[in-house]
Amino acid sequence: MLLHVGCAQWTHPAWPQPSRDKLRAYASWCNAVESNTTFYATPSRGSVENWAAQTPPDFRFVVKLPQLITHERRLTNADGELRNFLHAIEPLGSRNHAVWIQLPAAFAPTDLGTLAAFLHQAPRDHQYAVEVRHRAFFDDQQAATNLERVLARVNAEWIPFDTGTLFAQRPTSFAERDAWMKKPRVTRRTRALTAHPIVRYIGRDSVTETVDGWAYLVALTIQWLTEGRSPTIFLHTPDNTEALNLARHFHTTVAAHFPTLTPLPDPTPTEPPTLF
Repeated sequence: MLLHVGCAQWTHPAWPQPSRDKLRAYASWCNAVESNTTFYATPSRGSVENWAAQTPPDFRFVVKLPQLITHERRLTNADGELRNFLHAIEPLGSRNHAVWIQLPAAFAPTDLGTLAAFLHQAPRDHQYAVEVRHRAFFDDQQAATNLERVLARVNAEWIPFDTGTLFAQRPTSFAERDAWMKKPRVTRRTRALTAHPIVRYIGRDSVTETVDGWAYLVALTIQWLTEGRSPTIFLHTPDNTEALNLARHFHTTVAAHFPTLTPLPDPTPTEPPTLF
């Protein structure tokens, strides 16, 4: 069993990093990353080859589909764009943990037929993970069950974005207020559909509040590992300043209860601030 942990990005102004090869430095701290930049455009194959060259074979990317496919085309008439995208990320090889299909908040249970058709036609040599934001998928059990059935047909995972800790108290900073305006407020989800569950967790500016809020997730991760699953957990905060250290701390916390867990790499000596 493996536990992959990471952040929403591999570079941040608050993280001391070299002027070049920032991804290589990041990969010495975490063993996974959300690839959000691909949402805005399909990367060049050369760029992806560079990503692969800077990361070890056991590093994992969760690569977001471009918004042209998910938001503009709404998963229809996008076969060519999908294949171009999959061709571009091919150099990642096994580092490509899952193709991340983040759907707009307007994508409702009535649109599940479109998602089912898209997943049915998508090449089977990739794993897929879907993130929905429409409240009905979280508030209506039948809608959730129907989505799970669609995903189960192709062994795809449901990615929850856990904002419970963020919304537990009123915002106390600009970053928290901004996150309150932009992040979805949905019911916490703890059910894994595959052997490789993925969770996106967002805390608060306060490290203590962030750590206290993830207690359930530590227990859930240990449960998944015990069941033989290999989860991937992404740690966010409103400004992500402490996310790098928090991701490692989460892994350390789980490893204290699961000592056979494969350890994270030793960080390169860039001397980022140490919280723990």
